Amino acid sequence: MDLKNLLNSEQYKAATTVEGQVLILAGAGSGKTRVLTHRIAYMIEDKNIPSYNILAITFTNKAAGEMRERVKALIGDEADNMWISTFHSTCVRILRREIEKLGYKKDFTIYDSYDQKALVKQCMKELNINDKDIEENEVLSKIGKAKDNLQTSAMFMREHQHNFREEKIARVYELYQKRLKDNNALDFDDLIFKTVELFKKEPEVLEFYQRKFKYIMVDEYQDTNKSQYEFIKLLANKHKNICVVGDDDQCIYQWRGADIRNILDFEKDYPDCKIIKLEQNYRSMGNILEAANYVIRNNSERKSKILRTEAENGEKIKIYRAFSDNDESSFVASIIEKGKKEEKNYRDFAVLYRTNAQSRIFEDTFIKRGIPYRLIGGLKFYDRKEIKDIMAYLKVISNPTDSINLRRIVNVPKRSIGDATVEKVMEFANENDISLFDALLEAENISSLSARNITAINKFTALMEELIEYSETLTVSHLIEDILKNTGYIEDLKNSKNPEDLSRVENLEELVSAAVDFEKNDEDKTLGAFLEKVALVQDVDNFDVDADSVVLMTVHSAKGLEFPTVFMVGMENGIFPGQSSFNSEKEMEESRRLCYVGITRAKEILYMTSAEVRRVFGRSVAYPQSDFIAEIPANLKEVVNLQRPSGSFSQGNSSYVQYNRGYNNPHSLRGSGSTYENPLEAAKKLKETLEESSGKMLTKKEVSLGRKVKHSKFGIGSIVSVSESGDDLKLTIAFDSQGIKSLLLSIAPLELL
Repeated sequence: MDLKNLLNSEQYKAATTVEGQVLILAGAGSGKTRVLTHRIAYMIEDKNIPSYNILAITFTNKAAGEMRERVKALIGDEADNMWISTFHSTCVRILRREIEKLGYKKDFTIYDSYDQKALVKQCMKELNINDKDIEENEVLSKIGKAKDNLQTSAMFMREHQHNFREEKIARVYELYQKRLKDNNALDFDDLIFKTVELFKKEPEVLEFYQRKFKYIMVDEYQDTNKSQYEFIKLLANKHKNICVVGDDDQCIYQWRGADIRNILDFEKDYPDCKIIKLEQNYRSMGNILEAANYVIRNNSERKSKILRTEAENGEKIKIYRAFSDNDESSFVASIIEKGKKEEKNYRDFAVLYRTNAQSRIFEDTFIKRGIPYRLIGGLKFYDRKEIKDIMAYLKVISNPTDSINLRRIVNVPKRSIGDATVEKVMEFANENDISLFDALLEAENISSLSARNITAINKFTALMEELIEYSETLTVSHLIEDILKNTGYIEDLKNSKNPEDLSRVENLEELVSAAVDFEKNDEDKTLGAFLEKVALVQDVDNFDVDADSVVLMTVHSAKGLEFPTVFMVGMENGIFPGQSSFNSEKEMEESRRLCYVGITRAKEILYMTSAEVRRVFGRSVAYPQSDFIAEIPANLKEVVNLQRPSGSFSQGNSSYVQYNRGYNNPHSLRGSGSTYENPLEAAKKLKETLEESSGKMLTKKEVSLGRKVKHSKFGIGSIVSVSESGDDLKLTIAFDSQGIKSLLLSIAPLELL
């Protein structure tokens, strides 16, 4: 390959610097996948490095699949000999071979979040911990964070031994790990945690994989947590040929354990490393890229780099300040409809928001207006009840010691084995230190069971033993069909009068289709391989770029994707950035990185929209426009709405002073005229108008704690705090019906009572 003609100078240097430690700082849209794939091809074809000595790791199955296909297109079938996969898939592959050294069987089950929650609930019940005092989600979150930080339950207990609440969680963690092992199961966090444990406990295993993987590449390095960091460091420690690729400006997962210091401090870990920056952007038009640069440069925790492009400036960033959230969704829909008339495709448009809850109003609007859409991040296919039921059957068939999934299906469909009966069997299992399935096989020896109970249990165990036997010869798709038929599950749904059950039948037919696709496309066609593939699937992996529908998704989910037209909605202080960002510089910097990621998803046109009034938790709130919009220079953006509904006016919250800080705001609030004005001027005019009509407006001398005042929009409230803001006063007022607001005295229309 003539790489010099295929890559730009920065990319060429990154692709051909193979030996030693390399940090590639790859800006958004700079062609990092192209660099990585050509780097692999160069290593194999030009440097004669055996493909089986190379390990390439990324974060999503989608990214790994794309990389594998592109490498195969460059070097052919030789690509099949190397490992190109996610962290979790890599670790599963190692554990399937080596986990017996940790006391597990190789056919372990991987628990999803539903299985984890069920097991935590069971452990809390055993420990007499009330779920009203400590919720299962809190326990799971603490356990997950502990594993990300390589903390065992004993280490967690020692750290929190003087904290009564945390000590309870530590006890749950300890029992939870024991029950996981009893069930021959690992949760998602265990996959990396246990691999690191294996490497540290078994030096010969670590040495084997160090010899195997002489060259290691890690994509999206900015998103690694401590356990992932340690896993890579252990593997690379022998040959120290490690290349990490990432963008500190796109580190947006600190809330789930990602440590930005891993990429910022790479040179400290590897002092001899070479740093290569990819700053040429091939995705976005010039104005979009400039806007992203201006926003992100306000962060202090970052490596210095500035994206550039040879593309034209293109259209300015389009700013829309809606009167309400309904107005905002209608505006977005109208732009999409206009684009469709201009022969654009629905798939050219993406609506990005900060939280999944924001999708509802756009879904409602799109349904009413007949706009097809895909929701990424809603209820996943494999999270639907009927799918989880059949997957639970498959998991028990593969691993009968899995008591969590066994309890799920033992009475599904109903077969007269109720909760009370299961508790009696479970008690017998615990007393005799055997699995739940083995206890069911011993039902006739459990004195507390009735003859009717025993008959029902024997029928169930006979069915399961038959299915386990079938699984050794049937394909996965045929096994699923047998489960549906022999358990009576599909018959129950077809006989149901509930219209929702028809769609459940269709979903189960789709599950069979998924199994058929698996059998066609995967080399390992076993039940265990199918369960593993499903366990590791991520929501964004199912994103189909060719489906012609508008995409609705969070900015987090959109990372790695791109669209001709992007709407970043809900751009208000309190939403994006969220309220907690104003209390933490670290959180604000992560929110700004998230904004940067959102902006750089747009190829041609970017809209940033907000609403003066929206419903949040059932009540109307008024948030000022996002500070991030203020960080984009005026020459890069344009207002696309000039007319406002009569009487619209929104007052800010505690961030109001920042919102107006040194900023020639083009998205101002309406005063008495029909066009936008500067918000301070608009507010002052409104106050002057009220002063002329009432003559009873609050003055500085009359400000005191507890004083009752009336706001033209928020109603009656009491002053609860006063602070100076330059020559002005900032008042915090508890309104009777609108909650707490922070307002500037000079512009707030506050009437004396």
